[in-house]
Amino acid sequence: MTKTQIYKFGGASVKDALAIQNLAEILRNRLRNNFVIVVSAMGKTTNQLETLLSLKLNGQEYSENSAILKEFHLEICRALFPDEHVIFPKIENYFILLHHELNKPISKHNYDEYYDRIIGFGELLSSRIVMEFLCSQGMLILWQDARELISTDSDFRFAKIDWVRTRRNCQSQLKPKLEQFPVLTQGFIGADSTGRPTTLGREGSDFTAAILAASLDAGSVTIWKDVPGVLNADPKIFKDTTLFQELDYEQAAQMTFYGASVIHPKTIKPLANAGIPLFVKSFLNPNESGTKIHSLAKTESIPTFILKKDQILVSLKVTDFTFIEEKHIHLVYEQLQGLKLRVNMLQTSAITISIVIDSQLFKLEQLLEHLKGDFEVRYNEGLELLTVLHPDHDTIPALLDGFEVLIEQNTRNTIQIVRRVK
Repeated sequence: MTKTQIYKFGGASVKDALAIQNLAEILRNRLRNNFVIVVSAMGKTTNQLETLLSLKLNGQEYSENSAILKEFHLEICRALFPDEHVIFPKIENYFILLHHELNKPISKHNYDEYYDRIIGFGELLSSRIVMEFLCSQGMLILWQDARELISTDSDFRFAKIDWVRTRRNCQSQLKPKLEQFPVLTQGFIGADSTGRPTTLGREGSDFTAAILAASLDAGSVTIWKDVPGVLNADPKIFKDTTLFQELDYEQAAQMTFYGASVIHPKTIKPLANAGIPLFVKSFLNPNESGTKIHSLAKTESIPTFILKKDQILVSLKVTDFTFIEEKHIHLVYEQLQGLKLRVNMLQTSAITISIVIDSQLFKLEQLLEHLKGDFEVRYNEGLELLTVLHPDHDTIPALLDGFEVLIEQNTRNTIQIVRRVK
């Protein structure tokens, strides 16, 4: 029997009616049984839902923002469907459910769980619209709620996969359907053992595709992007980028670890463990080869530039005139783990620990509160973390022109620089 193929389409590939029509053309001559399509929320929908959450949390009126988000989806539907199509009452129903959730109480203490109940509506909306449009184009496709497949723990916003239950769900629920029809589902979302919605971390739809691939023993995963494949830098930020024709799993994992946004960092591991190749291709030029990530790739030591914005540098100084010891680092990491904060860079000196983390709502103030009894704490916000893999040292000065460097760290194959505009 033919092995399952997984296609994942991100927010840019379903951002408007033309993009969805383009998606349909990509699938038209490729779609068959044993095919899973994973879609993200449309365009910037996740950001807009986060704005609704922020307004709700601050006790501000959010109905106007919700109406704008609803109209955005309805406008796409009007361009794709006749007025009497069933999609319109379905969109209406999703927004009724969204407001039902938004009417529930929210606080800093239940924010993560509340976040996961709200934020998944983006994927539910986009998957319904895309599925209905593909069916209107003569492609018979089944819709699947990913929360019935992706089983997780209750670590809201950063849920960990229950691999045994997820595989069992996929084999018992999804595999029989795939023998007859292609299936379309959502990225990013799952559910815990009691059925409460969870999410896998921002941009987690790539990870969903990898989870499904590993659970179905798939033949390949293809991620469709608005770039030609995996590049050595973000073309929106850097000029003269280079396309990797192929990468091995280790090199790709290293790039995602440091923040390369083309692939979610958790995507590589399940595919590498199962030996499933990953293709990154352009939905703008679908017949181009893109990048293949697999175990047999030749390693290319091309300088690679990764820029993470909205970073926070936290400096922790011991207050009792002792030197930094393992217990101090353990204490800091214990608090970071409790707050689900990932360290993007760590540097120690005789009496200080410096960490660079992503900016997250509430998390900085909670971290400072936990650590102020043991350290003198200072921090800087609004920074950038530039990572250069396999650096050509002649290019570094140009990258720092107009910036103040707060911290720099060098290893044999990597340079990391925390910088801010002068």
